[in-house]
Amino acid sequence: MINALGRRKSAIARIYVTEGTGKITINKRDLAEYFPSSILQFVVKQPLNLLNVAEKYDIKVNLCGGGFTGQSQALRLAIARALVKINADDKKALRAEGFMTRDPREVERKKPGRPKARRRFQFSKR
Repeated sequence: MINALGRRKSAIARIYVTEGTGKITINKRDLAEYFPSSILQFVVKQPLNLLNVAEKYDIKVNLCGGGFTGQSQALRLAIARALVKINADDKKALRAEGFMTRDPREVERKKPGRPKARRRFQFSKR
């Protein structure tokens, strides 16, 4: 059993990979049930499809925080990291597609005296 961690914005994906039939279980629910959108399912499976191992491993996932897009991208990073732990030779192909890079962008905090992080209240001379 291989475990890995992926993060994106405030979403955290902890995964456990075992030999199996290609079943992905997220928070005790099936992938299609957790991510009804086919685009998000595609994002999650990208590293597996790139290496043609989609039917080779069972993946159990604990996902928390963030929204559905951030969660799917955090899961993609975790899967890519786990695949590299299984076979280090795959790292070059995954890095070329950008699956090994952690996206560092986070939400900027709101500052006091302003309505949002950078937005200022409307100014009028009169």
